[in-house]
Amino acid sequence: MQVWKTVAEWLHYRKTLVGRSIGFVPTMGALHRGHGTLVERCRRENDIVVVSIFVNPTQFNDPKDLDRYPRTLESDLALLESLGTDHVILPTQGEMYPHGYRFKIEPDGRTHIMEGASRPGFLTGVMTVVMKLLNIASADRAYFGEKDYQQLRTVADMVEDFFIPTEIVACETIREESGLAESSRNKLLSADAHAKAAVIYKTLKTAANASDARSALEAAGFTVDYVEEHWGRRFVAAFLDGVRLIDNIPTPENR
Repeated sequence: MQVWKTVAEWLHYRKTLVGRSIGFVPTMGALHRGHGTLVERCRRENDIVVVSIFVNPTQFNDPKDLDRYPRTLESDLALLESLGTDHVILPTQGEMYPHGYRFKIEPDGRTHIMEGASRPGFLTGVMTVVMKLLNIASADRAYFGEKDYQQLRTVADMVEDFFIPTEIVACETIREESGLAESSRNKLLSADAHAKAAVIYKTLKTAANASDARSALEAAGFTVDYVEEHWGRRFVAAFLDGVRLIDNIPTPENR
């Protein structure tokens, strides 16, 4: 496994990979089993597996949230190597934003729901950095998890509208035995909160509607940001012990 610490070195090497299929998994590190399944699928479907690790500051509207985001580079690299990753790109903030945040990809008003409404600038930051990363990787396919479903849809729409020749591959959410969606933010939960967090998935599955789901979560001690239904799916964002967790599942009629 080769680790590239500068974009320029990777781009120079990338020219030698002509004629081989390339799969790409963009991440912010703090890797877990969900990331692992993305890499495994990427490995099955491509000649070359490329993973990036970059904690993107422009998608955090709260500096404290950025500061506390878990960073586990050593274990991340060990996991990626064990999964057969060929290349890891580790760009710095200075490389990704050499002239600051002077150009942005702005989503239209249809994205101003859920994460787009609750986290001002989040989807702009995501789309901007993903555009940069897709250009850097120049991959045939890029793999995204359905846990961040709104992000996935927005990226897929951006790729279509800008004629980016990378296929966006959606991958099913990976869950713990309890049903809790795998997430890097789970590392921030206490043991008690981690056990309690499984209530989110159970409530999404059993509630008759979004309003009932919200009431049940609030009764269980969660601070609910939203529970909404769009695109045939039920979405939730809720705080537990100050940690913001999101999840989504198909609505009952779409299961």
